[in-house]
Amino acid sequence: MKRDNPIIHIDNVDHVYPNNTSALKNISLRINQGELVAIMGQNGAGKTTLIRTLNGLIRPTKGSIYIKGEKNSDKSIADLSKIIGIIFQNPMHQLFSNTIEEELKFSMKNLGYNKEQIQHEVDNFLNKFNLAKYRDRSPFNLSGGEAKKLALATIICREPEIIVFDEPTLGQDAKEIDFFLSLIQNELNKGKTIIMVTHNIEFVFENIPRTILMAEGQIIADGPTEKVLTNDFLVRKASLILPQIHQLKLGLKEIGIEVPNEIFKEQDMISFIDNYLKAKLANR
Repeated sequence: MKRDNPIIHIDNVDHVYPNNTSALKNISLRINQGELVAIMGQNGAGKTTLIRTLNGLIRPTKGSIYIKGEKNSDKSIADLSKIIGIIFQNPMHQLFSNTIEEELKFSMKNLGYNKEQIQHEVDNFLNKFNLAKYRDRSPFNLSGGEAKKLALATIICREPEIIVFDEPTLGQDAKEIDFFLSLIQNELNKGKTIIMVTHNIEFVFENIPRTILMAEGQIIADGPTEKVLTNDFLVRKASLILPQIHQLKLGLKEIGIEVPNEIFKEQDMISFIDNYLKAKLANR
C-alpha cells in the first residue's frame, strides 16, 4: 500500500488531556489522496481525538500533523476547515441556523458565490439530499436521519478535499445506508479522501478497503480490511467481533465447504451458497 505523497501525514503524535488522560500515544499515520479508510476500536481508543487533531479542534501535546505537506499547527481552524470537513456523530453539534435553507446558505457564504449562485446550489443540495420539502423547517425539528443528511449536506457543499465521518451509519436504516454509500462513491470519484470512524464492522468489511485499528490510544493494525478484520487476535484486542460473513466462512470450512477469499458481501455469500446447493442437488 503506497504512501509516497500523503495528503495526511501524522508523525509521532501524542495527546494528553488536562485531566492527565493519555488519549493518543505515538501515533504515526499516512493517508493518500483519494483513499477510503476506516478507523475502528472500542470507545475510548482515541479515534475521535485523532480525527479532531486533523482540523485543529485538538492540538497534539507532542508530534506534528501535516495536511497537504503543510504543518497544521501553523494554520487556524478556519483555514483547516476549508480542506477538512468533519461530520460529527451527533449532527446537532454542528447545526445552529433557524431553517435548513439558512444552514446551507451559511455553509456556502465563503465560497465566493454571488446570491444567485448560492441559491442555485442550495436548491440543488436540498433536492439531492431529499430535504427540499423541509427548507423552511428548523434543523432541530428534523428526525435523526434527516438531521444527519443535513449535516452531511452542509459539509459536502463546501467541497472539502478530506471528509471525515464519525459513526455515519449509526441509527440509519438500509435505505439511508444505500444513500450514504452512493454519496461517498460520488465524492471518491472526485478524488476526495474519506475517513470513517465507525463500530459497524459489517459495513467496513463489505465496503472499506483499508482499516486502521486502535486500542488504548495506539494504532495496533493498519492494512487491507480483509486481512485486518479477519485477524482474531487483533479484532479481539480492539474489542470488536469478527465479521459475520467471515464467521460463516469459518463454519462452512469446518464442514468441508471452501468459500472463495474474494467473497465479502452478503449478497455474494447468498449467491455462493445458492449455487453450491444447486450443484449438490444436480449431482445427486
